[in-house]
Amino acid sequence: MRSKFFSLIAILAITLMTGCASTSNKDPLEGLNRGIYKFNDVADKAVFKPVAGAYKAVAPTPVQTGINNFFGNLRTFMTTINQVLQFKFNKAAESATRFVVNSTVGIAGFIDVASKTGLPQYKEDFGQTLGYWGVGNGPYLMLPVFGPSTIRDAGGLFVDSSYLDPIAYVDNVPVRNTLYGSLFISTRASYLPGSDLLDEAALDPYTFMRDAYLQRRENQVADGVTTKSVNDFEGEDPAATQQK
Repeated sequence: MRSKFFSLIAILAITLMTGCASTSNKDPLEGLNRGIYKFNDVADKAVFKPVAGAYKAVAPTPVQTGINNFFGNLRTFMTTINQVLQFKFNKAAESATRFVVNSTVGIAGFIDVASKTGLPQYKEDFGQTLGYWGVGNGPYLMLPVFGPSTIRDAGGLFVDSSYLDPIAYVDNVPVRNTLYGSLFISTRASYLPGSDLLDEAALDPYTFMRDAYLQRRENQVADGVTTKSVNDFEGEDPAATQQK
């Protein structure tokens, strides 16, 4: 626990220093990033995409929907905490209500009862929280397996996954790893249409992914509405997702 605390302090310090530093080049690590992008692309085409495709082909649609709802409900918990950290108390109350309703009446979140009652769905993470309080993106950063990010958002990902994600508190290691694996596969399966679009439409997929990511994050931090083109790229339904 103590080492985890010091890791948090170190990550936040690096994030604040790099995020507050001004830079005219949004991708000063492009050489490294392109190398990681190629690694991710090879791994995805060889392993992740086929597994996600098999899951999508074999699992019935209601099962896929239930799994997506379950992990979306856990994400609502993280969203609630980040909304509180941003002093968005009205939205935090709505998200908290959504989490309680889906966790109970919705049977651990597998059924999205809250949406049927008209409760809005938001998505917030600690990277957005840092951005809300004025921390800049810092250099663009391609993460192994996780994909596009920035120095700020990588720090936010560490905080979310280590402290705000309910899965991180599951003591049983096999169960925790199974949950993470299931989350990864279901998430990758939802992005299949977007990845096909990227392969077919982009002259330089790396640049397209980078610019789309940075635009989307800028909109999210600014409480803006994500553009349709970025949502299409990600395989998300614009009407079903309210940013912030």
